[in-house]
Amino acid sequence: MEILTERQNRILVLARENGKVDVEKLSATFKVSAQTIRKDLNELCDKQLLQRIHGGAIVGSGIENVSYEARRLLAPGPKKAIGHAAAALIPDNSSLLINIGTTTEQVAHALHNHRGLLVITNNINAIEIMKNFLGIELIIAGGQVRRSDGGIVGVAAVDFINQFKVDYAIIGVSAIDEDGSLLDYDFSEVRVAQAIIKNSRHVILVADTMKLERNAPIRIDHISQINTIVINDALPAKLQEICARSGVEVVIAKD
Repeated sequence: MEILTERQNRILVLARENGKVDVEKLSATFKVSAQTIRKDLNELCDKQLLQRIHGGAIVGSGIENVSYEARRLLAPGPKKAIGHAAAALIPDNSSLLINIGTTTEQVAHALHNHRGLLVITNNINAIEIMKNFLGIELIIAGGQVRRSDGGIVGVAAVDFINQFKVDYAIIGVSAIDEDGSLLDYDFSEVRVAQAIIKNSRHVILVADTMKLERNAPIRIDHISQINTIVINDALPAKLQEICARSGVEVVIAKD
């Protein structure tokens, strides 16, 4: 799979910090030609990570999510570390629900040495990852297949998940607001995520710090309602206070 260059990742960080980036300023910052920067921006825009404007590029509006393949290219190291740290919290001989997401996929990869697991998921990608893991029994939700990311969503998927009561849930979100709201872009996926949270005894949220810089319009739940968050760096002070007050364990995964 094609990944972003180090310079492209740094351009993304600058874009998220400032809302937009300028070709001439980037050229001076990285000491490369304007033509090279334009090529970087065009590639980032082709992957739907930025939107091109005259003289530079901007971060998307927050109403529409970037493509699933593009999200796979974002922060691969932190996501892998988060996946391993979250998988380490899941004991053998337990049951868990996993929702759709590029970070939850990394948890799926990291479960390969577990034994006696029952995994229920609406994530076709997670099924593909784990289908040959001998220690895991897999159950896939029924419902409408969302072609953009392999998620199974809709009323049928929610009804299916409501049949279970599992030990653990692994959930990903599109954004975390400064007030602790967990957010997503797609109402049908939100309903599935809410069902997963409701039918799990211990909810583990997996999220890289980019989720703290994004916005999305639909509320899933509040961070105070989960049990553990696994993230790749310290939370902002306000979220730390909410977690401490609500008894939410924060696990920092370093890559």
